[in-house]
Amino acid sequence: MPKVTAEYRAARRDEIIEAALRSFAERGIQRTSMADVIESSGLSAGAIYGHFAGKKELFTAVAERVLDSRSAELEELGRDGAVPSPGELMASLLRGMSREPFADVVVQLWGDAAIDPEIRSMVQGVFARLRGILEHGILAWALANPDRVEGDPAEWAKRAAPVVLGFGPGFLLQRALIDGFDADAYLATMPELLPR
Repeated sequence: MPKVTAEYRAARRDEIIEAALRSFAERGIQRTSMADVIESSGLSAGAIYGHFAGKKELFTAVAERVLDSRSAELEELGRDGAVPSPGELMASLLRGMSREPFADVVVQLWGDAAIDPEIRSMVQGVFARLRGILEHGILAWALANPDRVEGDPAEWAKRAAPVVLGFGPGFLLQRALIDGFDADAYLATMPELLPR
């Protein structure tokens, strides 16, 4: 029997994550079954379960992929010594989220998290990582602009990160629920309202 390479396993894992992402985007997390992911992937159940024990692991893998993409975009913003402001960081995160098919079910996911402890736990893990990514960027800005923050820059960044992150749900809720919501204007205005 031929040996399966690490590259092949990684490609197959990515294929499964893409199938899960499509399924979650179509049905939401709560209504997506492993059978849906198996059907979307075109792979066997054994192939799926050889990589993921269940839906929770798939959700975590999808969230990690989305967060890795957002983190890379923030690093790109800071290329060549640029230090983006808190508003520029958050606007970049939200622009990236808007491109994700998964973004359309995030509001539904939050509703599910309010009543399902397992989903709430998964969402809390995602928010903790997202807050950490954002806090890192805010700290870089605070260190570059110590005259614009009160007290220790690290403490200020820790306090500011959840506040800045709060703009995200406002954006995603309005984008999902308000007819005629001007997402571009929201994202253009955010850096003007936050410290710069």
